[in-house]
Amino acid sequence: MNTVKIYRLQHLPAKHYQRLRAAQQEAALVWNVCVALHLQARMQHTKWPGRDALQKATKGRFALHSQSVQMVTHVFLANVETTRQIHQSHPKMRMRYPYKEKQFYPVSWPAQAVSREGKRVVLPMGRGRDSLVLPVELPEHSRSVILVWSSGYELHVSVEVPQTEEAPGNGHATVDLGEIHLAAVTTNTSEAIIVTGRGIRSLKRGRTKALRTISKKQARCAKHSRSWKKLQRAKNKQSRRAERRIRDQRHQATHKVIDFCVEHHVGTLFIGNPHGVRTKNHGRHHNQRMSLWEYGKDIDYLTHKAKQAHIECFTGSERGTSSQCPACGHKHKPRNRQWICKACGFSGHRDLVGSINMHAITFGERVPFPRSCTYLRPA
Repeated sequence: MNTVKIYRLQHLPAKHYQRLRAAQQEAALVWNVCVALHLQARMQHTKWPGRDALQKATKGRFALHSQSVQMVTHVFLANVETTRQIHQSHPKMRMRYPYKEKQFYPVSWPAQAVSREGKRVVLPMGRGRDSLVLPVELPEHSRSVILVWSSGYELHVSVEVPQTEEAPGNGHATVDLGEIHLAAVTTNTSEAIIVTGRGIRSLKRGRTKALRTISKKQARCAKHSRSWKKLQRAKNKQSRRAERRIRDQRHQATHKVIDFCVEHHVGTLFIGNPHGVRTKNHGRHHNQRMSLWEYGKDIDYLTHKAKQAHIECFTGSERGTSSQCPACGHKHKPRNRQWICKACGFSGHRDLVGSINMHAITFGERVPFPRSCTYLRPA
């Protein structure tokens, strides 16, 4: 199993930045050629270009390593296949095939094209062109490398990590994702844990307030002036710092969820997808909070870590689980964090109610409500 390690490329000479920029521009040209060929085939109702056709059309035309060009075509074909499957399963989404032309695109190098020179990594740029030599010491079991722009250049290195040979047990658990509490987890043995997400929400709020203060100052400056550029650098610095801290807390929070599952011998994990909550219009302030809720990343992190622990993980709809009493089945919309049933008087944590109800929907088994739960913070 592979995981990704991120190296930030800082304090590089200007020539290195120019070469990195030019490499991403070349990769974007490869993408644009694939888009044009696919669009032409759709308009003329001819056979869509496959792997061999795209590789032949892009061979020897760009200032990149041949395998880097092939990686772009492979990603394009994967996007086309994903869109085709969404057309069949969710036709109402009206998902479009790749159609936008790009100015920049990440550059990839497979494992066999990457080499090392001491504490430096050597990335080939094709026959007759100098290789990119970057001051990055790769780990021992590193694989492919991707050059990414994220408010600055980053090197994403795929690293092979050891994986357990068997599942921790035969139990099953469900995860109710949330904005205030990142994850509420219950097992079929009525064990429960709640990992709070208030720290992540606080970081996002602090980032928004800091950017607002800088933007007010920037609005009084002439665009692209020296003062405007200085304030823009300050905004980028604030955004990068907050992003790193949020990513660290998300990793720690999802680690606690998977560690809890391993401790209680969970072999199957279900993660509820709260997409329906986000699409509802409940006012400007609520909609802004929902737009900042990155539940897709939570699902990806949990899925990846569960796979690493050899836990079978899948996701699905959680519709109606938070509004139904786990004791008598009465339905009503809760208003506070404590769920109180108007029919039978049941009382319990709102997020645990949603997680408990998922057992009956997903596994067909009614689980008793936990008598107690553990609260944890990501840090």
